[in-house]
Amino acid sequence: MGRVPGRTTSRSVVVTGFLFAVCWAAAQETDPAPPLLTVDQATKIAIDNNISLKIANLDVDKSKWEVAAAKTRRLPAISTYVFASGDLNSPTFTFSEGIFGKINGLPNPSQNTRIQLSQGVTGFANAQVAQPISQLYKIHLAIQEKQLSSDMASQEFRGKRQSVVADVKQAYYAVLQTESALKSTEATVKQYEETDRLATQYIQQEAVLQSESLDVKAKLAEARYQLVELHNNLLTQKEQLNYLLGRDLETDFTTEEVPPISLKETDLQFAQQTALAQQPEIKEAEINVQRADVDRKLAKSQYIPDLGVAFHYSSPLNTEILPKNIAAAGVEMSWEPFDWGRRKDDVNEKKITLEQTQYKLKDARSQVLLDVNNHFRKLDQSRQLLSVAVSAQAAANEKLREVNDKFKQSSVLLRDVLQQQAAVASADHDYEQALLAFWTAKAEFEKALGEE
Repeated sequence: MGRVPGRTTSRSVVVTGFLFAVCWAAAQETDPAPPLLTVDQATKIAIDNNISLKIANLDVDKSKWEVAAAKTRRLPAISTYVFASGDLNSPTFTFSEGIFGKINGLPNPSQNTRIQLSQGVTGFANAQVAQPISQLYKIHLAIQEKQLSSDMASQEFRGKRQSVVADVKQAYYAVLQTESALKSTEATVKQYEETDRLATQYIQQEAVLQSESLDVKAKLAEARYQLVELHNNLLTQKEQLNYLLGRDLETDFTTEEVPPISLKETDLQFAQQTALAQQPEIKEAEINVQRADVDRKLAKSQYIPDLGVAFHYSSPLNTEILPKNIAAAGVEMSWEPFDWGRRKDDVNEKKITLEQTQYKLKDARSQVLLDVNNHFRKLDQSRQLLSVAVSAQAAANEKLREVNDKFKQSSVLLRDVLQQQAAVASADHDYEQALLAFWTAKAEFEKALGEE
């Protein structure tokens, strides 16, 4: 009776291991050779399909049309105006007797004469063509302002695109890390299966204890469970990546191997120059400086009188006495000679705004450099840690191979094998953590550079 609990435990462990093996085998039933998806292909698909990027790109197109509309202000302005109405009173012209002198000694007119302006519907039509001259400088500044707004919209679009690319890369690297963990766990399962086979064989020879064999089976079941868990995590991560790419969640794919180290990841100065050239925050700050300078020039341009040439044409409608066609051409000017210091105050305010934007540009550059320097060091540190973890993992696996060989020759105990397998599991865990830290640092570093 005392051996019944042992048998029950052994039977439950075997059943549990068998169930996990069945689940894992079912999870592996997938279509052969799914297509390869590189990180560059993933980012391109996301850029093409992302809705928020399409909306931002339309804002860029709108800003370009605003620039085109502003440029038309340089050309002559043509305007027409027609007013038709019925008189509410009876406007008349009164000509006094003899107002036009005498004709043959008789006054002209011979008596006071009243002539109605019109009868029925009346009105007038006006047309004007005006070509700005001194205003061309102001129009040029206004066009510059619209162009800078268009440039700002382009940089905002770049910023959103970089954010999408960073999210895609992080999701892609997470898939890579899980696939690596999956391969490592598969190797662990195979090791435990071999150990379990040998332990079962040695039990029959009474070379190992029943409890030791049960420990092997328990660890094998745990490794199989981890295998199923990692496989499910991988499916979830692939679905999340497909969601970011805007395609069917069930689309299967494989990832590419670790990309080679780029120059930007080993040369800090080159990385800094790349970030300063690519980061939208820098470009936006530079555009704000230019906009503030244009605003200052626009404020100063208010001192310039508005001078232009114009052609006017007017034609009264349905009148009895007014001339039918009135045309004139000349120079027109508008100017405010005294403004109580308003224009001067406006210019001073624009100067302060310009100085503020210059400080903000300097601060933006410093912030970008700080971010790049920080992530550059973290990436280098994580790469070194990954190298250490790889070496430790290789050493643990080699020692396990040696212990297994000795165990097959009955030179070591089963507990020594289990102890070394635990050391391998610990080394694998450290490797996976180091790999995750490396991929995270790499994604953050690329984001700091403004990669697209």
